[in-house]
Amino acid sequence: MNNTVFYKKKTWNLNGDIRRLDQPLVMGIINTTPDSFYNGSRQVTEIQVLSRVETMINEGVDIIDIGGYSSRPGAGDISVGDELKRVIPAIQAIANNFPDTILSVDTFRAEVAKAAVNEGAHIINDISGGAGDTNMFATVAAMGVPYILMHMRGDPHKMQQLTQYEDLVTDIINYFQERLELLKNLGVNDVILDPGFGFAKTLDQNYELLKKLNYFNILNLPILVGISRKSMIYKKLGCSAAEALNGTSVLHSIALMQGATILRAHDVKEAKEAILLFQEVFK
Repeated sequence: MNNTVFYKKKTWNLNGDIRRLDQPLVMGIINTTPDSFYNGSRQVTEIQVLSRVETMINEGVDIIDIGGYSSRPGAGDISVGDELKRVIPAIQAIANNFPDTILSVDTFRAEVAKAAVNEGAHIINDISGGAGDTNMFATVAAMGVPYILMHMRGDPHKMQQLTQYEDLVTDIINYFQERLELLKNLGVNDVILDPGFGFAKTLDQNYELLKKLNYFNILNLPILVGISRKSMIYKKLGCSAAEALNGTSVLHSIALMQGATILRAHDVKEAKEAILLFQEVFK
């Protein structure tokens, strides 16, 4: 395994502000949903959202990711209107109270993505890779914002029935190449790849994906890793999501060694500490 390149030197355009991506970042998770798998990430009221965001900022968060649609297996569906009611007030509140914060909207719906960007979001984080809404890629292009392209099969209701691959990593790389070509043709330049841990992958496939994460460096794009407190950790350890912080930190360290650019995490302080110690070892 070649670990001589730990992350790629890139830039991205955030509303005309060119930012560097030459060191790992932490994306803090805010779920404005009542049913996310980890209740520590649920912030429903404006006061709860702002309090949590302030804590994350004090802990050194780089990006705040706001989601209003639970993607846990078996989660209930909600309307576009309900998702907007959950997401937009949170984005408005954060943008008004913490105007320097980089905001990402976690949605697969183009209408929600557009509204969120208009209210202050800088990044669109789409778990469906554009498959959940045929208007998403055109919307990303029109809004001119960075796009997080995640791999998933089916939807959160059926994805765990779709875990058969000819070759896990090769199939995901091929998927990314096809989607990236579509985005390129639309003029979308800032793309971050998310292999989609836990989405249409078995427990063992998640670990294979982490072991081979550096294979995705062939695409020469930033890589986001979302493994925080997920079942791939707590099921292996025989504990709950609330008890999976130590396991998360261990796997975050491995992800960094494999080239991860962004850690999407519930626990910002611990993720930042993992990055600091990683950089101290490999400086």
